[in-house]
Amino acid sequence: MSDSSDCYSLNINLLREPVLKKLCELLDKTNNRGWRKLGEVVSNDRRFRVSSDEMERCSLKVLELDGSPTRSLLRLMGERGCVLKDLADFLQTMGHTEALQCIKAAGIKIVVQPQSVAVVSGQTVRLYCQAVGNSGVQYQWFRSKEEVPNGTSSELVFSPVQVRDSGFYICRVNCGSTFEFSNWAQIEVLDVAGTFGLTCQSLDGQVKVVLQPRDQRLHEGAVLELECGAVGRPIPQYQWYKNGVPLQNASKRKHTVHIVSQEDKGKYRCMVSCKNEWAWSREVEVIVDSYESIWHQGSEKPYATDKVALLIGNLSYQNHPQLRAPMVDVYDLTNLLRQLNFKVVSLLDLTESEMRNAVDEFLLLLHKGVYGLLYYAGHGYENYGNSFMVPVDAPNPYRSANCLCVQSILKLMQEKETGLNVFLLDMCRKRNVHDDATPNVVLRVTANIVFGYATCPDAEAFELNSSGFTNGVFIKFLKKRLLEDEKITVLLDRVAEDMGQFDPTKGKQALEIRSSLSERRALTDPVLPSGCWDEAQARNLQWAKAHELPESMCLNFECGVRIKLGFAAEFSNVLVIYTSIVRKPEDVSFCQAYVTNFTPELDVDPKEMNRVTPEETGSYLLSKNLPQHCLYTRLSSLQKLREQLVFTVCLQGAYTAMEELVDWTMEVNIGKPLIARLDLHRTPRRSSCLQTCLMPHSPSHSPCHSPGAEQIQQYPCCFSSQPAGTYLGVGSYEPPHGSPATFYRSSSHGDAPFCHGYSEADADEDLQFLASYNRVNVPIEASDDIEELQSSFINSLQVQNRH
Repeated sequence: MSDSSDCYSLNINLLREPVLKKLCELLDKTNNRGWRKLGEVVSNDRRFRVSSDEMERCSLKVLELDGSPTRSLLRLMGERGCVLKDLADFLQTMGHTEALQCIKAAGIKIVVQPQSVAVVSGQTVRLYCQAVGNSGVQYQWFRSKEEVPNGTSSELVFSPVQVRDSGFYICRVNCGSTFEFSNWAQIEVLDVAGTFGLTCQSLDGQVKVVLQPRDQRLHEGAVLELECGAVGRPIPQYQWYKNGVPLQNASKRKHTVHIVSQEDKGKYRCMVSCKNEWAWSREVEVIVDSYESIWHQGSEKPYATDKVALLIGNLSYQNHPQLRAPMVDVYDLTNLLRQLNFKVVSLLDLTESEMRNAVDEFLLLLHKGVYGLLYYAGHGYENYGNSFMVPVDAPNPYRSANCLCVQSILKLMQEKETGLNVFLLDMCRKRNVHDDATPNVVLRVTANIVFGYATCPDAEAFELNSSGFTNGVFIKFLKKRLLEDEKITVLLDRVAEDMGQFDPTKGKQALEIRSSLSERRALTDPVLPSGCWDEAQARNLQWAKAHELPESMCLNFECGVRIKLGFAAEFSNVLVIYTSIVRKPEDVSFCQAYVTNFTPELDVDPKEMNRVTPEETGSYLLSKNLPQHCLYTRLSSLQKLREQLVFTVCLQGAYTAMEELVDWTMEVNIGKPLIARLDLHRTPRRSSCLQTCLMPHSPSHSPCHSPGAEQIQQYPCCFSSQPAGTYLGVGSYEPPHGSPATFYRSSSHGDAPFCHGYSEADADEDLQFLASYNRVNVPIEASDDIEELQSSFINSLQVQNRH
């Protein structure tokens, strides 16, 4: 193929608009290198000669709005057969190097664009891009912003394609020092293993439904999820129907109704279209049982009137060593409990007053028959059989007055007549010699209380010592069994057995279970609200207040740039803000948007704001669920927010005709997001959460299970595995009881344990290791607009190239 002939034989009237506009900007001048000079040079060529009258008509274009003499002249030349090579010769004669460079960029022409496709895993997929240029062209494929290894040919082949290959792809074509990008192409890979067989109906059989929705029977208040998947090129479009009527805002592969009511029962099916082809999924029936019918059907089986969970992970201690695993543990446990229909509030790094107020809000959700679950990961200790959770602002040394007593919380839960009380305490249980307080609270004798301690009395909890994100030992095994439909004590027994077979912690950590369970209660039990429906709705509203995200919004600036602002929740008190440019006028050559001017209460580090990846802000756990090609900012400790969250969105850009940067700003008020709505910063009622209690052996003991031994880290006075935390560094330990600690250090110390007092040098080393990890950030709400993706991606690459 002759790239030169194919490319330079292009008629100049077929130039792309951006190239033509740039040429007009350069030549619409009256100097010796402007359009008049071009007309003189062209007149020396008999093929394209322009008369004086025609030149005069071109000059009159300046009297028109947005008129261009150059555009008029080039149109005349193109009508007479002028091609790109001829124009390049004329500009060469004029000595107009800048216009020549513009022509070189136009010398790349993508003649075949890659096409989006939806396929089944295991097939062979090819993305193809073909281009011509005035010299040899080179290709480089990208997946989002990352280069595809060995993706340097015109064809990108996946054989076989797998689910992990799903994503957006683009090809960059280089020709010398210039380059051009193809259109975006999306690959959607469907995993049909174990699904119903495919059925299809289309004009020519190319569109096929390979993932069929299923019949479902649900109870009121449950979540309805219908899924349909089709293959085709390009990506098929979806529209869900109920009883033959199209549903509004139901144009995704998955259709979800978060709280099902009787109005949602009926027959559903999905229409899939691709160009002029169409296909129907099979029709499925959704049955919604009323609470009365469920009560009658399952009257002999235990049930909950609601399920509520409070998860607290403390990592960033002010006066004590920071911890590592709680973030991952809280995050994993949150996701699992939500699958069991629990209302979950997940919080990181709470002070004493914030913890007390969080418990108060938790208690408001508890009523007769409710299943209440409290999970805590952080520093802790045990005196006289009472467990104490240590807030992040606890002094050194701390005492019971600075901490929260778990048994005191249990007493308050008993007053609510809850159906099941579960405490999962992922912390150390060493004695605190600085605490001489005498317990003064007596627990009532009630059934259905279960304690799961991550370790035995006077012992410590551990986490694995490895790079990246890992769970503590307790959650490592608990999360594998939490969804099993088993009595809660049976489930924990199995977790204890699993931990007992774990070599790294054998003889060092064993799960202990204490229970007064008198019924076969399980975390999988159904929810059957009792009493008035309005009361259940009121409890739902109270929980929803702590999880209300601001709606995404588009900001239109006076320069014509449009910015999309989106929000995601990593935890109940951690918000991720992400920005992307979705529209940029042609006269704006460069622009970028960022957020700033947050309230000092949130203590946002400017160095971790407006980062290119979520990981750079500290949001490692949500990064896969966030849209790409954005700038991300992570806001933690939302519970400290006293007023509405107001910040500034700044837009910085430059016009094509100007070199100076111009700034535009817009103030945004998103109210009080997530947990900020509950005002946990307020002064707690001292009677709300008692600090000490009696009955050191209540609930009754069950046999302690043998511990396990490997490469682990031990946090004497504190925690082991936690759900979803914020930091990644090695957890260090300062025992409140003043005794030495046994540590399993990193590989530089070998694999064998050693005993020593934890020194200041050890703490410095661990903190340096902690600082070596990036923090995480999280954006959400991926865009389905490929053109929007293409614009923002190319703009970002052009900014990078300038640097």
